[in-house]
Amino acid sequence: MSQPSSLPQPSDPPHPSGPPSRRAELIIRPAVIDDETALADLDRRTWSTLHSVQPRPQPPYDRFFTLHNRVDEILVAELGGHPVGYIRLVPPTPLACNAHVRQIQGLAVDERTRGRGVARALLGAACQEARRQGATRITLRVLGHNTPARRLYASEGFAVEGVLPGEFLLEGEYVDDVLMGRSLDR
Repeated sequence: MSQPSSLPQPSDPPHPSGPPSRRAELIIRPAVIDDETALADLDRRTWSTLHSVQPRPQPPYDRFFTLHNRVDEILVAELGGHPVGYIRLVPPTPLACNAHVRQIQGLAVDERTRGRGVARALLGAACQEARRQGATRITLRVLGHNTPARRLYASEGFAVEGVLPGEFLLEGEYVDDVLMGRSLDR
C-alpha cells in the first residue's frame, strides 16, 4: 500500500490531481455523538501497553462516550470523511485554583495514518482549544517507555515536569509515569 509523502494541512488547498489519498484534507473538529462507533473501534484497534495501563478491551465493549469521557471533551481528526484519530482535553481537577490548566488525557491515531502529521495536528488543535477555554498551561502524562510519543511532545514544546518511577507494572516490567507540560503563552 503506498502512502502519500506528506499529509495536507487544513490550510492547504486540496490537490486537484493524484490518488484520492493525496486529495484528502485533514480536518480537526469537535466530536459528535455519531462518532461513538468509529471512535470506540479506533480506541480498541490502537490499544497497546506502549500507551495504555488498562487491560486490553474485551467484549462486551464499553461505550466510548461516558460520563467520564464526554463528547464535548474530544477533538476528532478526520481524513477523507473518516475519523483517523482523537484527542481528549479536560481540566485536570475540578478545583477553581487549577482552572487555568488543561490536560490531555487520551490521544489515539489510526495505525494506517501514523507518521503523516495527524497526532501533531491534534496536539496543535488541543493547545488552541485550551487557549480558547482560557487556559495558560497544558499538561499530559505519558508512559516512560513510549519514546515516539515523548519525542513528539518534546518537539511541540512539552517538557518533562515530573516522573513517578516504576508507577505501573505492565507485562512484567515496571514503567515510569512521566508528567509533561508547557505554557500556552506562545
